[in-house]
Amino acid sequence: MVKLHPCPICKKLTDNEKYRPFCSKRCADVDLGHWFNGDYTIAADDCSQAAKTQTSDTELNQEDTTSVTKF
Repeated sequence: MVKLHPCPICKKLTDNEKYRPFCSKRCADVDLGHWFNGDYTIAADDCSQAAKTQTSDTELNQEDTTSVTKF
């Protein structure tokens, strides 16, 4: 039995497994365009925590490069 689901872009009911959850390549591309344009966002609980994590990662990367022995 094939289960129909609504496309999140056009709301058309579809059973297309190739582009799931979308009904077509067009709707999948429209959704990708929304991501590229910044229309979708992922909320962070605490912006300062995200900044700390990014700073820590940068410091770790800098430490890694200073300990490399050049030949």
